[in-house]
Amino acid sequence: MTQSSHSTPCLVFGCGNPLFGDDGFGPEVIEHLQEHHEIPEHVLCLDAGTGIRDALFDILLSEEKPRQIIIIDAAEHDGKLPGDIFEIDVDNIDPKKTSDFSLHQFPTTNMLKELKDLTNVDVRVLVVQIAHIPEEINPGLSGPVMAAVPNMCQRVMRIINKETA
Repeated sequence: MTQSSHSTPCLVFGCGNPLFGDDGFGPEVIEHLQEHHEIPEHVLCLDAGTGIRDALFDILLSEEKPRQIIIIDAAEHDGKLPGDIFEIDVDNIDPKKTSDFSLHQFPTTNMLKELKDLTNVDVRVLVVQIAHIPEEINPGLSGPVMAAVPNMCQRVMRIINKETA
């Protein structure tokens, strides 16, 4: 991430590893946004892969910060069906996960909480319910999660266009 990206009003990060099935949802959403949607000038969409921790750390240390950060990720949540899209309130993430940096968990939630609590940055975490994340390399999203990609893009576009209005 370059210093100039910190001054971008809205950053959209796609998190995940496309080599591990549904964990690649975030990068797939970023690719779909860039290929099929007109992204407003005030928005920068980035495939963060598994490097969201570094990006958030840079933002925390920067004097310039975006007004809004949208994190797109894959998650496993009881009571949800594969492909369900939902938003997670940063304040309601299980405290056990605040330092969990595994491939299949939420991005560095302690940094997200710091951004939300100690700055004026609006932090949103949008996730899809996974069907399965393999133990070994196995690229490609499951059917229900792939079907959720355009729906997530529409949701992101509604959020970023509302910011423009």
